[in-house]
Amino acid sequence: SPEEQLQEIRKQIIKGAPVRVTLDAERWVKMMNHRLESSRLRREYEQNVQSGKWPAQETRVPLFPYQREGMLHLAFSERALLADEMGLGKTIQAIAACALLHRLDKASRVLVVTPVSLKSEWQEQIQAFTELPFQLVSGPRTERLRAYNQSSPPFFTLVNYEQVMQDAEEINAGLRPDIVVLDEAQRIKNWNTRTAQAVKRLRSRYAFVLTGTPIENRIDEIHSIMDFIDPEVLGPLFRFNREFYELNERGRPEGLKNLDELHARIAPYLIRRRKVDVEDQLPDRTDHIRMVQMTEKQWDAYVDFKKTADRLLKTGKERPLSREQLQVLQISLSQMRMTCDTNYILDGRDRNCPKLHELRMILQEVRENNAKVIVFSEWVRMLELVRELCKSLEMGYAWHTGEVPQKKRRAEIMAFKTDPACRVFLSTDSGGTGLNLQAASIVINCDLPWNPAKLEQRIARAWRKNQTAPVTVYNLVSRDTIEEAMLGTLQTKQAIADWVIDNNPAEHNIGLSGGKHTFLQKLELLMKSGQANASGSGSTVSGRQQPPDPMAAFSEQLVQRLGSSIMRCEERFPSSGENPVMLIVVEDGPGTEETIRRLHLDFARKVTADAQFSVEILTRSVAEAVERLEQAGVLKMAVRASRPIYPAPDTHGSRWKNLSDEDVSRIRKAMEQAHSQCQASEVLLRSGLTAHAAEHLGGAIGHALRALACVAGLPDDSQVSPGNVPQVLASLWGPDYAKIQAFHESKDDPSIIKLAIEAVRGLQVLPAEMQDAATA
Repeated sequence: SPEEQLQEIRKQIIKGAPVRVTLDAERWVKMMNHRLESSRLRREYEQNVQSGKWPAQETRVPLFPYQREGMLHLAFSERALLADEMGLGKTIQAIAACALLHRLDKASRVLVVTPVSLKSEWQEQIQAFTELPFQLVSGPRTERLRAYNQSSPPFFTLVNYEQVMQDAEEINAGLRPDIVVLDEAQRIKNWNTRTAQAVKRLRSRYAFVLTGTPIENRIDEIHSIMDFIDPEVLGPLFRFNREFYELNERGRPEGLKNLDELHARIAPYLIRRRKVDVEDQLPDRTDHIRMVQMTEKQWDAYVDFKKTADRLLKTGKERPLSREQLQVLQISLSQMRMTCDTNYILDGRDRNCPKLHELRMILQEVRENNAKVIVFSEWVRMLELVRELCKSLEMGYAWHTGEVPQKKRRAEIMAFKTDPACRVFLSTDSGGTGLNLQAASIVINCDLPWNPAKLEQRIARAWRKNQTAPVTVYNLVSRDTIEEAMLGTLQTKQAIADWVIDNNPAEHNIGLSGGKHTFLQKLELLMKSGQANASGSGSTVSGRQQPPDPMAAFSEQLVQRLGSSIMRCEERFPSSGENPVMLIVVEDGPGTEETIRRLHLDFARKVTADAQFSVEILTRSVAEAVERLEQAGVLKMAVRASRPIYPAPDTHGSRWKNLSDEDVSRIRKAMEQAHSQCQASEVLLRSGLTAHAAEHLGGAIGHALRALACVAGLPDDSQVSPGNVPQVLASLWGPDYAKIQAFHESKDDPSIIKLAIEAVRGLQVLPAEMQDAATA
């Protein structure tokens, strides 16, 4: 063992051997003992998992393979840096590692240090993934000290960086954490800040450092982070600068050197994965809530507007409100929500906006990878501040508001889709419907709309059918305000939305005669800020469930109960309404529709209002008749968007098995013609003959669509053309079909024609083994 080796060396020294033991020897022995113990513990843990003695997962919800790898790295490295790209679940991995050390009886007290805005998210994740107790530290110093000095504190203690700046010594003396977790650890990247100095005074055997951007501007940022993990790894800052910076005669850095050596030193402590590395393991969509504290001026304005709303609510308890009073209430509520973003929306002199700080953190991390972002706000002035932030970060952006002319909007959309430098799409709710922005994999909502359907419409710009990359959603919410209350009381918002946003109340005078569930009482609940906790997917509100995908959950119930009687389930958004409808196609049979409606009624009683939906049931014969009418152009469904739920969306794969040799020959010939037309279009485009190039490209697209129609099993006489594309063909084409849509909107733009040519050439209708030289 290392200790035995050191003892033997000391014996030789006593005997007169010419050996000197450095001051680092004791530290080396301690480090080696920890590594040996960690290796033994990991080996024993894996053996116990394989034998079935211990569960394979330390969390309620199974981890993805890469997340389990991260859990093991943290737990058995003791002091480690998890630098996964944004959206990969660093929080979950750290929680799982803490739970694992708890199982191994190596940890009973965990201190989580996080930005204020993320404390509630940590709370939700701990509740969702473990049964371990936790406490949120808040309030004045006396209350915080009581939390640290409990004889048996909860397993997790959640604090923010500002509290550590004041309480570091008391945390060490009272709480004595076994594990310290630093979330968003770029907060300590500047070694000489008060925050960094306070955090580095914390003492614990285990340390988990989480950050998606360990280096943003200078390599000495990694020095500051590693200085917390293990100061000996990179040594003092002056030595680090000498080793890894090219310094001029005045000692100022002019370049970098020895970066391989720097990587080798931190590699044992570091684990980093990017989304592109683990895309096949990720869920389609992940939602995060960032809680933000308003400024004092924001609070002053917010309270003034709230007083007006409270007064009108009190009046409404005594007598019905008049139309004018309802309008004043509507304005007051809107002003409260505007103030939750920034006073700048109402007062051009006050540009303070705490939400911009959270946005900056997200965008800085986005800047380090190739992701694109959609930022939504209901108010243009909020987006103006975000636009300034993008300029300061040197991130290209697109601007899409109601004031932008239609032709200019198309240009902004195409820039976002096709220009790698255009990273951020800034949009009001004018971009909340109808747009296909699947170039984005991150959606940020600066504020929440009243109507949850509108929130989903925003997110659906990126998270929709044919999206190949996982989508991450961030909702920025001002703490202890109407925004926070809105998160927990979404089921009350539909009635309010009818007039608060649309100014279209069912009744102009709304009283309280209907009892405790009437309109104004629901609004009053919403006004009680801070009493409704944000709830994530799968949460429970008032004893009701909110499944992550309600329609998929109900579809699964139907298939389990009715089996082969269920032919197809789709989610459809009617053009004229806000709420989705579940279309269910069933095999003709007595009693099937009645059973489905009974099951649906029972399902609706068990879920929250946000998880509810209406159903429409068609027999197979009726559904087939409707589809024939659609294909013939006789019938056009008023559907804004749709999503297949059951069976799972089909790709080319299972369809190829049903193709005959004649079908394959027809597809090859069609694609040969498509490629030939593309080549002609390209030649004409280089000659400046844009109109003729567009004409040939239209022919190429027509041939490609007919090849896809054959794969989809559409009849030979179906009216498939570039101007009449059934949804199934757009789906089979995949994400590149957006380029074809853009071409039909603007056939006189050479750059768009080039993109459409690429889309045709990149279309793989048949697998490689079924293609021949004609379509290669």
